[in-house]
Amino acid sequence: MTVPTLGTLSGRKLVTDLQSFGLQIGDQTGGIARKGGAGPSDHKTITIAGQTVMVPVYTSGARRSPFQASPPDQSGASILLRDGQTLGTIHFPAAPRFYGLSTADGIPYWKIALLHGRDTLATTVHQTCIRYADRRTSCQFCAIGQSLEADRTIAYKTPAQLAEVAKAAVELDGVRDMVLTTGTPNVVDRGAAVLAESARAIKAAVDLPLQVQCEPPRDHGWFQRLRDAGADSLGMHLEAATQAVREKIMPGKATVSVDRYMDAFASAVPLFGRGQVNTYILAGLGDSAEDILALAERLITLGVYPFVVPFVPISDTPLENHAPPSADFMKSVLVPLGRMLREASMKSTDIRAGCGRCGACSSLSAYEQ
Repeated sequence: MTVPTLGTLSGRKLVTDLQSFGLQIGDQTGGIARKGGAGPSDHKTITIAGQTVMVPVYTSGARRSPFQASPPDQSGASILLRDGQTLGTIHFPAAPRFYGLSTADGIPYWKIALLHGRDTLATTVHQTCIRYADRRTSCQFCAIGQSLEADRTIAYKTPAQLAEVAKAAVELDGVRDMVLTTGTPNVVDRGAAVLAESARAIKAAVDLPLQVQCEPPRDHGWFQRLRDAGADSLGMHLEAATQAVREKIMPGKATVSVDRYMDAFASAVPLFGRGQVNTYILAGLGDSAEDILALAERLITLGVYPFVVPFVPISDTPLENHAPPSADFMKSVLVPLGRMLREASMKSTDIRAGCGRCGACSSLSAYEQ
């Protein structure tokens, strides 16, 4: 039995449901997985009818999910079930070849950058943030320090290390773009300086589209500097739609208001291009569907791609027991948002690099069709 493709109504529903409920995998190990760290986590990469997506597997909700996967065979093939009923065959991709390499000083490449989705390389250049250690200022969903504490990464990735790993990932595994994010190191350039330095080194080593991600720097001149350094697209992530939710969930980051983000977007879009500036919005933190869609409309008008993903509660964070959004809630956002993007001729497939292009953490791209 074959599971439906993502481009069909039933395929969209399946992936949306999986990303809301999560997936029970038992004691399965191997494949491509991620625990802790900055951004989306506690998930595993699976391929459904040729589409690679990230699905929560290590959360408390996933352990109660109606979806189950049988132990994969040697090729990674597994049977997907819902409430005990067989839906079809899925695959758990094998770890990429570059994961088996190390730098000259013995640092495994996978501690420097990871494969996300099918062919996107991702790294957190600074695995620290000025707000993380103080729960009065930290983003309550963030686990940027967990992977560092567990020795699954290193605190700072040098430009030379990033260039070395990027080149290997392209040559060995066909990686097609790279995301460079960072914890916020200061409140002036907010990480733009280290991202520019990193991008310049990577571009000198390999022809690879890059997205850089940081909070809006005080000086919008950094957008031109990032572009000149080789950044092809830019991510500045609001995380939540309304200022009230932002102040509750991410009190430190909320000091950079929605209006300041909008000003930054207006400065960045002419330099990077329409659709090449993206923002990450976590659905399920407390914003209504109407709030998210109202913000998305403003963003699309500015030329910013709103990448809406379901919130995943990461273990050992203040929000580990916060319920993820229901599949119905996600559909109430993604169906009209997909229509808005179609009408604006703004497609994820046109993004040169970044989370929106990868699309593995959300089924949004399926609703653009």
